[in-house]
Amino acid sequence: MTAAGTDTGKKGRGRRIILWRHGQTSWNVERRFQGSTDVELTETGIGQARRSARLLASLKPDAIVASDLRRAAATAAELATLTDLEVTHDEALRETYAGAWQGLTHEEIIARYGEEYAAWKRGEPVRRGGGELETEVADRAAPVVLRHAEKLPVDGTLVVVSHGGTIRTTIGRLLGLEAHHWESLGGLSNCCWSVLGEGTRGWRLLEHNAGTLPEPVLGDDD
Repeated sequence: MTAAGTDTGKKGRGRRIILWRHGQTSWNVERRFQGSTDVELTETGIGQARRSARLLASLKPDAIVASDLRRAAATAAELATLTDLEVTHDEALRETYAGAWQGLTHEEIIARYGEEYAAWKRGEPVRRGGGELETEVADRAAPVVLRHAEKLPVDGTLVVVSHGGTIRTTIGRLLGLEAHHWESLGGLSNCCWSVLGEGTRGWRLLEHNAGTLPEPVLGDDD
C-alpha cells in the first residue's frame, strides 16, 4: 500500500479516475461562493454537461459516482444517459462547507474576510467562514473515490462528478502531496476534468483541466 492508500500490485494496475467538475450555475457567473449550497445548473451548464458527456462516454467508463448536490447530480445524469450506467450519489463528494462565506461574492469575501482569504491562498489551514478545512474535505472525499476505484476491472475507468474544491483536495491527497501544495493545482473550469492513472508507484496526474474548449475558471477554489 502506498501513502495514498492505493494498491500498486499487479491487480488493478492501469485503472483511471476521471474527476469531472459540474456545469455552470448562476452563482458561478456571479462569482458567488457556493460551497455546500444546493444551486442548480443554468441552461448553459446543462449544455456544457451534454457536450462533455459525449466526450467522456467515448472513454467507455465502467462506473459513475457523484456528489448528491443538484449541480453535480444533473451533470452526472447526462453521462449516465449516454452510457446506461447507474450513478451512485454520495454526500461525501459535496463541495467544501464554508459557513459564512457561502452566498457571498468574491469581492464581499475579500472585503469582510481579507486576512482569512489571504491566509488560505498562502496554503495555511483555514476554516473559511468557520467551515471545513481542506484536509477534512479530503478526509471524506478521497476514501470514497478510492473505494469505487478498487471495484474497477483491470484498465477500468471511474468517473467522479464533483466540485472544484473537492476535486482539488482529492487529487492532492491521492497524489500524496502535502496540503500546503494543493493550491499549485489550478482550478477546473465548469465541466472540465482531470485524469489520474494508476502506475507502479500509485496514482499519477495524467491530464488536468481537460475539456472541449478553454473556459474561464469560475469557482470557489480559485
